[in-house]
Amino acid sequence: MEKNYILKKGTDIAFKNHVDECVGTGRMGLALQKEYMDQLKVVQEEIGFKHIRGHGLFSDDMAIYHEYEEDGVTKVEYNFTYLDLVMDNYMSVGIRPFLELGFMPSKLASGEQTIFYWKGNTTPPKSYDMWCDLVVATLKHLMERYGADEVVTWPIEVWNEPNLPGFWKGADMEEYTVLFEKTFKAIKSLDKRFRIGGPAICGVEDGKHMKFFMDFLTEHKLPIDFITRHHYTSEFPENSGHYSYIRLVELHESMTSVERSRDIIDSYPDYKGIEMHITEFNTSYVPDAPIHDTNQNAAFTASLLAILGDTSESYSYWTFGDIFEEKGVPFTPFHGGFGMVANGGIRKPTFYAFKFFKDLKGKCVLREEDAVVCRDDEGVYRGVLFNSNTDRIGRKLEMSFTADADDTTYTLVTKTVDEHTCDPLKVWHDLGEPSSPDDEQMELLRSSDKPFIETRLIEAGDGKARFDINVEEFGLVYFELKLVKICPDRGYDYDRVMRGEPKAKNA
Repeated sequence: MEKNYILKKGTDIAFKNHVDECVGTGRMGLALQKEYMDQLKVVQEEIGFKHIRGHGLFSDDMAIYHEYEEDGVTKVEYNFTYLDLVMDNYMSVGIRPFLELGFMPSKLASGEQTIFYWKGNTTPPKSYDMWCDLVVATLKHLMERYGADEVVTWPIEVWNEPNLPGFWKGADMEEYTVLFEKTFKAIKSLDKRFRIGGPAICGVEDGKHMKFFMDFLTEHKLPIDFITRHHYTSEFPENSGHYSYIRLVELHESMTSVERSRDIIDSYPDYKGIEMHITEFNTSYVPDAPIHDTNQNAAFTASLLAILGDTSESYSYWTFGDIFEEKGVPFTPFHGGFGMVANGGIRKPTFYAFKFFKDLKGKCVLREEDAVVCRDDEGVYRGVLFNSNTDRIGRKLEMSFTADADDTTYTLVTKTVDEHTCDPLKVWHDLGEPSSPDDEQMELLRSSDKPFIETRLIEAGDGKARFDINVEEFGLVYFELKLVKICPDRGYDYDRVMRGEPKAKNA
């Protein structure tokens, strides 16, 4: 398919690029593992996110909440040892938490319902006063350790997906609003600068639940700081063995739920225009969907990154890495995990969707269904091109660009991620799908996880620089077009070298 695009300086197309605001993780206690932190370091060094959000702050493996008997009286004490270690680990790689308040400590819970392999309790507290004391004590400790001015900048979200019965007993949204209001008021009493949001709903009857929550906010006149929801873009999975196979929903169809939430929020005068944050998004919502490891996932994610900023102040990819245990410990390094980095520190293709969008700078001069291009004040063009589709149809994009430019020489740098150039999943498959790759196999896998880089010299004329870029099916291409001045060393003749001639041409 041929496409022709014009890049004009002075253009300023609306494009809100919040790609680095937040990224997701599994439960917080996993941050105590070395492999987890190794993967997070890769992500932070090459992409760099501002916040990280995950479950399990108050789950039993974090060991914060304790009860004991003394003189026949039940008393409460808090242990922040693991919390400090986790937060120190986050700070060491330059990322701050987006605090999700959950799940319920078993000793504080009103019931025994749990979710996931690691048994996060999803029932209301037996005492809301004791719950609020726990939340406030935890925030006070963090403020004392890291400074109040720092900690009040960490966004806070109350619970996770309360509209699902697995995550909140009975999916009782009325009970959730009790939790929200009491938690909100307790935190604001501690320090009104804290920014607090909810309801963190997923896509099941999302319109009904969002409207219910907004009605509640209006009735109780709660000055919430932002609204949160989740966004997944696939149909129900078909299960086979350890894996879940999904079909993607067409891009714009998948966005209707997000747009509906934005419209519902804006229909309430007191909350019109308030920030909306997508605190989880991915293609599939299960951690064993093989699509997550593919180039198709990368291209589709890129198409989402091009449009999510239209409605949302942040969109947190679920998750950065594959140390993740909702359904248990995975059997193989490629297992359809949510992460953009596979176990062993292997960058999946989706990693580069985030890396490429993070590298965009300047004003947007082109925004199409398969391309976003920006131009900075130095006249450098940077673009991300993506060939995304819900199905394999054999489409190749042949893209031609005409860019406003000075009549001089430019360098065109392209970085390509597709099924021919950056596909560690295929390498793993061709190696026999080893569940425990040896050192030699790991070296091959890590060598296969990088983009293919090409450079070209472009001679601009008549105020235009013209160039073509092809994007294979499910491919991503990042490009930069910038001025270059060739400055050879004395006696160095590149053309002569390339001709393979020992003597000068005119000798």
